[in-house]
Amino acid sequence: MQLARSAHLDPFTRDHLPPEQEWPTIEFTTPELHYPDRLNAGTELIDVPAAAFGADRPALRTPEGEVWSYGELRTRANQVAQVLAEDLGLIPGQRVLLRSPNNPWTVAAWLGVLKAGGVVVTTMAALRPRELAPIVERTRPAIALVDHRFAEDVYTVRISTAPQLRVVEYGGSDPDDLVKRAAGKSGEFADVQTAADDVALLGPTSGSTGVPKITMHFHRDLMSIENTFGRHTLRLRPDDVVACTAPLAFTFGLGMLLVFPLRAGACALLTESSTPDQLAQYVADLGVTVLATAPTAYRAIVRSGRDRLLSGLRAAVSAGEHITEDVWRTLRDDLGLSVIDGIGATELLHIFISAAGDEIRPGATGKPVPGYRATILGPRGEELGPGEPGRLGVIGPVGCRYLDDPRQKDYVADGWNVTGDIFHRDEDGYFYYHARGDDMIVSSGYNIGGPEVEAALETHPDVLECAVVPRPDRDRGSVVCAFVVLRPGAEPGPEKARELQEHVKQTLAPYKYPRDIRFAERLPRNASGKLQRFALRRIVEDEYERNHP
Repeated sequence: MQLARSAHLDPFTRDHLPPEQEWPTIEFTTPELHYPDRLNAGTELIDVPAAAFGADRPALRTPEGEVWSYGELRTRANQVAQVLAEDLGLIPGQRVLLRSPNNPWTVAAWLGVLKAGGVVVTTMAALRPRELAPIVERTRPAIALVDHRFAEDVYTVRISTAPQLRVVEYGGSDPDDLVKRAAGKSGEFADVQTAADDVALLGPTSGSTGVPKITMHFHRDLMSIENTFGRHTLRLRPDDVVACTAPLAFTFGLGMLLVFPLRAGACALLTESSTPDQLAQYVADLGVTVLATAPTAYRAIVRSGRDRLLSGLRAAVSAGEHITEDVWRTLRDDLGLSVIDGIGATELLHIFISAAGDEIRPGATGKPVPGYRATILGPRGEELGPGEPGRLGVIGPVGCRYLDDPRQKDYVADGWNVTGDIFHRDEDGYFYYHARGDDMIVSSGYNIGGPEVEAALETHPDVLECAVVPRPDRDRGSVVCAFVVLRPGAEPGPEKARELQEHVKQTLAPYKYPRDIRFAERLPRNASGKLQRFALRRIVEDEYERNHP
């Protein structure tokens, strides 16, 4: 595919795209998916809607009562772009790391980077230096814009990995704080005229190992998720208030809280953290009309008897894992709320199979969203027929492009994006989820790499070896279960289990810690010494079936 002339003076992202022969097939099959050569997603996501829907319309709000209008968000995004270009010397094409929970200044910073021609690298505030360092090493950001409460780990990584990284905090008392710098700017900025296929976003995957894959998304890709799932399935309205529990560093959260609401003239409710009970209360108290969260949260709200607080919703989206049919039917029967299920991937930026309204078939994930097509692949790459389970393959306007990574060949096969999920398709074209086909553990909507947790556990001096598998869990879908062999002399027991859990929490993002630790004398291996994780999975799955007949 011929790329347009780049506006990036720093050619890093163009130079590190995968070879063209390793790209998936890219298709633009609907009229709205055709774009001009020059396209800046920052312009499209704030300047265009501010003009179309009015500068005074609320764009962002928080539970604490802070409200930003479209005009205010546009001004602050422009001020951030000015700080980047005028004060910090950002060159178009350079990467800017963002690290923060969901709040209005993070949205302004994200838009400002795009307006200035930079490439956003959004990271979760929960990541520890061990997880953050390889992202910094691989994306090579010139600047980091960091919420002041989460800056310490960035300074740690700068010392060890990126001494040239310029760190600018925001929300604190530092005289060079981004908010203070922005206040001194005019708020007028001529957005860089990037190419539609210039890279706008480097999105780290959740990762099944300690080495993250970095997905590369163009400016047009950000518009394509709106022109597929956003336009045809979600269908936000200007009077909607949208809440989503996913962080902006997750592309699910990025779409639900930034891309879709802004393009629709709607308002996003930004919460830095919330329990399912708090989330339900926010929906009731703050006039939320569209909610997006993991099935775990819906299950918890239903089981706590607080589902009536969701009665004001006109739409709800579930992603991250498959929502169980019993929870779906409870919300439909009690509230008339037909939850929109869907499957997406960081590699494809957002949801590509889904259904809404009368198109929903309970138990099914849905059909390919307009703009995408999907199939089921057999072990030799052949397409399978209805009812036959196999690997899910997807083609659309967005596809997998890893930053300079040999694993590109593992994800793309004969033009198909092969997600690692096992599905089957029925005669009517509906897709039904079976399982993940790799070592990824999906817990409460979070993807957790088993080998990554193993590597963290093995840094504890008392751990001789370990293996991590998913254990089925009624509330979370699955939880991280670790089988641990201790060194001679170390005493197994509840106290040691808690010690190991705290060790993982200090090493990785806390949500990745093993909730279930089991001590063993040895781990099952085959004749060649290869660990047999399937035997451990069978133990926990059989146990679950006995306890939940």
